[in-house]
Amino acid sequence: MKSKVFLTAIAVSLVTFFCASCSTTSQSSVKFGKPIDNLPSFYTTAYNYPTTPGTLLKYQQLPQKIDGATVYRVMYVSRTELGAPTYVTGLVYVPNGPVPKGGYNVITWAHGTNGMAPICAPSLNPATAVPSLQQLLNDDYVVVASDYQGEGTPGLLPYLAGKVAAQNTIDIVRAAHHIPGLLLTKNYLVWGHSEGGQTALFVWHIAKQYAPELNLVGVVAGAPPSQLQYIYSFLSGSNSAFKFYVLMVALGWNTAYGNKLAPLNQVFNPLAYQVTKNYAHQCAIKDALAAINYKLSQLTKTDPNKLPAWHKLIVANDPGSFTQPTQIPLLIIQGSQDEQIPVITSQLLAQHLCSIGAQLQRWIYPGQNHGSVVPVSANDMLHWINDRFENKPFPDFTFKPTGATPEEPPPLDQDCKTGFTS
Repeated sequence: MKSKVFLTAIAVSLVTFFCASCSTTSQSSVKFGKPIDNLPSFYTTAYNYPTTPGTLLKYQQLPQKIDGATVYRVMYVSRTELGAPTYVTGLVYVPNGPVPKGGYNVITWAHGTNGMAPICAPSLNPATAVPSLQQLLNDDYVVVASDYQGEGTPGLLPYLAGKVAAQNTIDIVRAAHHIPGLLLTKNYLVWGHSEGGQTALFVWHIAKQYAPELNLVGVVAGAPPSQLQYIYSFLSGSNSAFKFYVLMVALGWNTAYGNKLAPLNQVFNPLAYQVTKNYAHQCAIKDALAAINYKLSQLTKTDPNKLPAWHKLIVANDPGSFTQPTQIPLLIIQGSQDEQIPVITSQLLAQHLCSIGAQLQRWIYPGQNHGSVVPVSANDMLHWINDRFENKPFPDFTFKPTGATPEEPPPLDQDCKTGFTS
């Protein structure tokens, strides 16, 4: 087995060496244009490409050294929010060593907020694109990570447009199946945090209909934005450092839905346009914090909830508005001191999803904030993930997460039967 895997790896490496941007489609109509925003040559505009979601347009083995893994940068076909074909970039990490019997199971990572521009693509920095990557590779998972539409590709990211990000996150799993020499099972799990937590929930919501040929075994949603009708009020405080999220959402939904369905001039005043003029060209969130010097009332014409068109989009992109249950196991993780997503919102979300018949657990980590909960919960989460791929009963009341810091009591383990008290 080892020699077979070794020879396969050599064959794939040679193919990639001689073709830095290999394509899995033989259609001569696929064409690539110029690089985007001075990105590396891989990130070229694509046109006349196939329209089937998950089609792998090209791939490239990267020279970056990731311990225990071979890394590919990929470009593949997905769908926009309104259903048109688009192309997206991302990463595929393949563990080195013997292939598991039947092939690798897949974890698809949905990244959090990092900007809205093409140069924000996580695939530009493979070593830092996925948290807890080494642990996932050590457990023999192939890990895939979408950049999402608008990062690595032209235009703005459709920020917090749940369906499009979910489609991008599923379609990179499909694309990975087309990398020559890579043997994958149909089983996959999605894990996302913050913006990616919302993405993970939309994967949970659409997966069976959107990709029935794949088998989604579980979903982990870290600090997912929900109860969106309250976010404007939450971020309106003069001391809030995150009010620019409202501007990003307005720009993102305008990108996703267009001016007719998401009329930006209904919510933006001239100052908002001025403050956000560089969002299409920068990534560092701190550089986008010009908004911190203003109140939201100085940047926006009104609360978007009061506008029929925008209220409709708020409902459509809120996981708290789901009405159809799914029995795919769901885990929600959050720190009790989350400074960006109020912890009460995930409590309300969990209560709602339980009320419509979902099966889920919610773990709250005392003392942890929006970012610190990710490494603290990693070991507990990996135990939960392994159980899902092993098809163990869910919910599992015997496992108690123990990842809180030594100074704190154990994290709360909550599910649909025991209630939500935190």
